[in-house]
Amino acid sequence: MEFLKKYNLVLQEYLDNAVVHNEPTQLYDPIKYILSLGGKRLRPVLTLMVSDFFGNDFKKAIHAALAVELFHNFSLIHDDIMDNAPLRRGKKTVHEKWDTNTAILSGDAMLILAYRFFENYEPSMFQELAKVFSETALQVCEGQQHDMNFETRYDVTLEEYIAMINHKTAVLLGAAMKMGAIVGEASEGDKEKIYQFGRNLGIAFQLQDDYLDVFGDPETFGKQVGGDIISNKKTILYLLAIDASTQAQADELEHLFSINPNDPTDKISTVKEIFVVSGAAAKTQDEIKNYSNLAYSILDEIAISDEKKELFRKFGDNLMQRNV
Repeated sequence: MEFLKKYNLVLQEYLDNAVVHNEPTQLYDPIKYILSLGGKRLRPVLTLMVSDFFGNDFKKAIHAALAVELFHNFSLIHDDIMDNAPLRRGKKTVHEKWDTNTAILSGDAMLILAYRFFENYEPSMFQELAKVFSETALQVCEGQQHDMNFETRYDVTLEEYIAMINHKTAVLLGAAMKMGAIVGEASEGDKEKIYQFGRNLGIAFQLQDDYLDVFGDPETFGKQVGGDIISNKKTILYLLAIDASTQAQADELEHLFSINPNDPTDKISTVKEIFVVSGAAAKTQDEIKNYSNLAYSILDEIAISDEKKELFRKFGDNLMQRNV
């Protein structure tokens, strides 16, 4: 998206110098490595964009944006360890390229570095930003624990699943936008509305990620397609399929999500077929639209120009139409 280019360029410039320490190299090289892998940079770009749209110089939000990006990548390092994931953005994960202990420690260092970026703001803004950041970081951890708990449960409800992804993924998108509003000195009401806009867009984003994990193009997705199936993760596709399938299909799904074959090819293929035939794939796309539309309805209430609201909608639409 052309209108995001100025934010990406500034973000990349600062990100290149975000980690200046070189010793011990075993600690800092993995940090520089995961930051070099790129990715969509959605969250920090939104921090800059929101600050800009509320009338402040968006470069004032760069330190908050860097904190968001480092925290996000810290969580990815640890998530990949817990998921035993071999790929991240099409490249080896940190624990695969180095080892698990190195990945854990480098991730811990990233979290500390993220917090330090808030030291660049005056005390009252520092306090407000740090409070949002701390609350969000804890919610992300809660969401990750629920996600792991769900792997061994067979009674997870759709409501529980949405609550889990709200914490694990959506709140960070909302917080990234709220921090931009804080630096942009928005009203208290608009800070909360932009947070809710981002949070609902974040739920839609995660549901889209669930969908792409199964039906995405391996050449563009950047992660192992079918990774959630291999890990026996009961995403929205699984939950909807269990509800809508025949008893025979439901029994087969439950069986497939209880085994870990050395070659998961047949397992992935069978599960994908059940997801399509049961209607779970189509219903997931409907839920993506529902949460996107909810986000847009909140956007309408925010005190920014219609032109800026339209750019947010364009951003959201592009996010939901992605194939990576």
